[in-house]
Amino acid sequence: MPTFHEEANDLIVTWPDVHRDAKYLVRKLLSGRAWKGIVALTRGGLVPAAIVAREMDIRVLDTLCIATYEDKDIAPMPAILKRPEAATAERGAGWLVIDDLVDTGTTLRASRELLPEAHFATLYAKPEGRPLVDTFLHDVPQSVWVYFPWDTDLQYVLPMAKRKPGR
Repeated sequence: MPTFHEEANDLIVTWPDVHRDAKYLVRKLLSGRAWKGIVALTRGGLVPAAIVAREMDIRVLDTLCIATYEDKDIAPMPAILKRPEAATAERGAGWLVIDDLVDTGTTLRASRELLPEAHFATLYAKPEGRPLVDTFLHDVPQSVWVYFPWDTDLQYVLPMAKRKPGR
């Protein structure tokens, strides 16, 4: 499990965490079923979907681009920016939809309207969105903010002895 910072109520997910967890998700998804392809929910689902596609030897990938957040603020209505045409035409039947996290379920609800017969899988699931996902790896409390590596940046920090007091 990624690093939980209790004082900030944050879960910090690293690149190795994503890679490991995507592979664990594959183990849960391998069933001998022949998937037509993968739909990555952008942007968070892109990296896990690439890893899942590689490990499951699936060559057909598409994206469903939905904007539901602006920084940490939830948008009033999900905006569908791009649809996966083949998967949409088939109502998602035989398609695997991958995202990094299901939080309140806003993105997955909009996705399920377009792809009601798809199989939805996420790395992390919060209680409000959990009923909307078919397969997930980790439970995360609703109040925890999850920071993924594509949303953060490593930077140089002065040694403590050289910092101003209180920093």
